[in-house]
Amino acid sequence: MSFHIRAATGADSQAAAEVVKSVFDEYGFTWDEADYCADLYDLDQYYLSHGHRFWVAEVEGQIVGVVGLCGHPKIHGSPGTLTAEIKPRIAGTNCSLERLYVNPNFRKLGIGSRLTEMVIATAKEMNFEAMEIWSDKRFGDAHRLYGRFGAILVGDRICDDPDQSPEWGLWIRLK
Repeated sequence: MSFHIRAATGADSQAAAEVVKSVFDEYGFTWDEADYCADLYDLDQYYLSHGHRFWVAEVEGQIVGVVGLCGHPKIHGSPGTLTAEIKPRIAGTNCSLERLYVNPNFRKLGIGSRLTEMVIATAKEMNFEAMEIWSDKRFGDAHRLYGRFGAILVGDRICDDPDQSPEWGLWIRLK
C-alpha cells in the first residue's frame, strides 16, 4: 500500500484530529477537544500562521498520519539535559517534533519513519540546532523509531494532558 506525504492546510484539521483520536482511543487516553487537543482542530491558528510546519500522510486520499515541527527560542542550559522551567524541557533545543501519530490500521507501512524524516530534514533546512521530542512512555515503537534517527533519551516528566501521562524526553542534535 502506497502513501503520500504533503504539507497540511487548515482544511486538514478535522482529519488530523481524527488520526490522533484513533490513537487516543487505542490507548484509552482522554480526548480533550476544548483544551489539550484544540490545536488539531485549527492547524492554521496553532501551527501554520506561526511559521510552524505540519504534514499529513495520505493513503488513497485518506489522511492516516500526522506530524508537526515547531520552532521556539533556544532553551538555556547544558545541551541535551533537562531544565527546571515551569515544566521540564530539554536544554539546547530550539525546535520540537509534535503530534506524530499514525492511525493504527495503517502502521508498519513506513509512514511514521517518513514523517519523522520529513520533520528532521526540514528542521535542518531551517537551521535549527537541536530538537526535543516528548512522547508517552507507552509508545515503545515511537521511541525505537526516534532512536534510529539519533534521538537520545534525556529524562521524563508528567504531561499536562488530562490523564497526567508520564512521558519520555528525547533529544536530537541537528548540527
